[in-house]
Amino acid sequence: MSVENKRGRRRKIVGTVIGNKMQKTIVVEVVRLVKHAKYGKFLKRSSIYKTHDQNNEAKVGDKVEIIEARPLSKTKSTRLLRIIEKAKP
Repeated sequence: MSVENKRGRRRKIVGTVIGNKMQKTIVVEVVRLVKHAKYGKFLKRSSIYKTHDQNNEAKVGDKVEIIEARPLSKTKSTRLLRIIEKAKP
C-alpha cells in the first residue's frame, strides 16, 4: 500500500507566483478557462493560493507546481512541489 492510497489523491495545480514577501510562503495565481453556459464563450477565471515554500526558493514570475496538503495555517493548505520554469530576469 503506497502513501498516495492511504491519503487519497492529491490535486496538483500549475500556476504563477505573484508574491513572495512572507517567510516560507508564496502567493500563487492559477488561471483556468471556463465555458459560459449560455453563450459558449471561454472566460478566464483565477484563483489565489497561499503556498508553503520551505526553502524560500520561488520568486515572483516563476511557473510552479503546487500540491494539496493538510492545513498549515488559517489560509495555507498547499505546498510547493517543484519550480517548472524560472522567471525571465
